[in-house]
Amino acid sequence: MATRRGRLLQQQWLGLQVLRLPLGGVGAAPGSDRFRRGPGARGAAFRTPGKQPALGEGPWGRPCPHCPAWLDSMPAEILLKILSYLDAATLLCMGCVNRRFYHLANDKYNWRADSVQKTAESVSLLSVEDREAGYWKKEYVMKRMTSLKAALAQVLKPVNLYTGLPEKTKEALRMSGISWVIILREKSGKEHVLEHVDLFINDSSVTIAWYGKAWPCLAALSTLDLCGVLPVFADWPKPPAKNGPRWCSLVAKYSLSDMTDSAVLGCDRFVRLFRLDPGLLVGLWKREEELAFVMASLHVSHLVERSTLGSATAPYQLPAHGALADDGPERGLRGYQLHVDLHSGGAFCLCSTFCNLVTDTGGVDSGYVQLVAVHPQNSAEHLPLIGDVGLCWRTEVVDGCVQSCSIMDVTLLDEYGKPFWCFSSPVCMRASPSPRDGPRCAGQASRIDYEDAAGAVRMELVRIEATEEYFIVSLVLRLSLARINRWFGTRY
Repeated sequence: MATRRGRLLQQQWLGLQVLRLPLGGVGAAPGSDRFRRGPGARGAAFRTPGKQPALGEGPWGRPCPHCPAWLDSMPAEILLKILSYLDAATLLCMGCVNRRFYHLANDKYNWRADSVQKTAESVSLLSVEDREAGYWKKEYVMKRMTSLKAALAQVLKPVNLYTGLPEKTKEALRMSGISWVIILREKSGKEHVLEHVDLFINDSSVTIAWYGKAWPCLAALSTLDLCGVLPVFADWPKPPAKNGPRWCSLVAKYSLSDMTDSAVLGCDRFVRLFRLDPGLLVGLWKREEELAFVMASLHVSHLVERSTLGSATAPYQLPAHGALADDGPERGLRGYQLHVDLHSGGAFCLCSTFCNLVTDTGGVDSGYVQLVAVHPQNSAEHLPLIGDVGLCWRTEVVDGCVQSCSIMDVTLLDEYGKPFWCFSSPVCMRASPSPRDGPRCAGQASRIDYEDAAGAVRMELVRIEATEEYFIVSLVLRLSLARINRWFGTRY
């Protein structure tokens, strides 16, 4: 009996040493050496003052195989009791520690606690028993996300009559704490997650940049995912905390094998720029052919929905647009309003709006109709670009500017003021023959082209050498006739 009592006291003593409790017990004063007895007494006398044994080590600084020092080594019953006192945010964080804590934090009784019931309906003990592990956690997270999205919808409800876009996009992004990450996936399956470094927001688009020194090898990479992340526990209207559980929504997926010579947008002394649609710009060092930076340009139309309502594997799909109740003979062919921006790094070289644009089905070409905003023959419509055209980039070691490249934002509204076609994308100004039916000016002629499934944009420019200015002498949009028919319920 004495031997058993001695072993019991020894285990109690070792546990107190590991947990760093005062030697006199829980109520003893710090530093008290009252009743100091045991295997560690002599060793403690020769230790440096203030130095404590590391967690999981014995009194002589060696690992102690007999004492359960780590929290992970506690019995599941005790850990479940401890977790029952935690709030929902802490439970989600605990679930990210390891596999064991993931299953413990998913326990259905933890998510039936008072902290969870504040936002979920009351449930009976029988209903908890009927659900599988993790069900109430999912229910709680979905309720939190639903409330956050409802609050965002209220902020985004006012619409700017001039642009047709939400007026308080910047406020919604700031209050919700939405940010964007890129996930670089290697061919072996390994993932690298990078948080954005720079962010620029204007009235029609958001430009996001990632750069650093720890890029993975480009040859080992296969895909790049652009995702929006939203804090699950945002305390409106206070800014959300930087750390904590986040909801991930896939915005776009890119294949890095598409970075061929046809995707080259421009270059300077240090980098080459590649454009991957939609709206992604990848900069490679010329010498090493490795990643220098990544830049994404996102149009603000439905940006919050795309960044929050998708999942980690599937992007958000916009709801189908119902046909408008208008049986006019020219519906879908008149009353368009176009807003075009050319910018880079916060500097705008073009910001123009064109109203009451019309088209017709007489000149259908390969399933597209033309919408002319600037006529080549009408010199009164020709517009100058302000300043030089160039796309600025930055890394931790050097920065630069690629001439003749820029970010183009296009917002096309229908006759009811609804966004019909919106995009934001890097573009390049390339040399071209002089416009056939345009003004004859002594200077270099250039052209900017963009095309996607909804339509195409062609902007023709002429450089006036005397003033060193670029003038837009032609701006034509080609709209998909199939998209017009789906949008307006017509059969052109």
